[in-house]
Amino acid sequence: MAKWLFKTEPDAFSIDTLKQQKVSCWEGVRNYQARNMMRDAIKLGDEVFIYHSSCKDVGVVGIATVVKEAYPDHFQFDPQSHYHDPKSTPDNPRWIMVDIEYQRHLRLVSLKRMKATEALAEMPLVQRGNRLSIMPVTEQEWTTILQMTGQY
Repeated sequence: MAKWLFKTEPDAFSIDTLKQQKVSCWEGVRNYQARNMMRDAIKLGDEVFIYHSSCKDVGVVGIATVVKEAYPDHFQFDPQSHYHDPKSTPDNPRWIMVDIEYQRHLRLVSLKRMKATEALAEMPLVQRGNRLSIMPVTEQEWTTILQMTGQY
């Protein structure tokens, strides 16, 4: 089982929204590298840190599990959707999504705190200029972040 970090802006979709919905598609990924990870590497049962970005309290806030592997993101075909892509067709979809299921909230582990933690120095999230919305997390990074919540 692999580990991942999925970024979301809580004004659009938060850990609370996921808890309420229980299961949700992870739509709207419009970066080829992140798309390729969803398509090629993210598998059923993988664990995911939910990370709130572009907000007051930036950081890891919860855990979800992948419950459906990659399939076409239907929003790309909807002209009314913010995620519409007129160059994508049902026969040749550009964008995909996965479904995740809420597992639990975590006590916030802030980006500032993660950047100050030596054991996380190589994590893509804390590297300068890394803006991907989906990132792999090593077992050691996963354990370190869980320990930082005080709930491990």
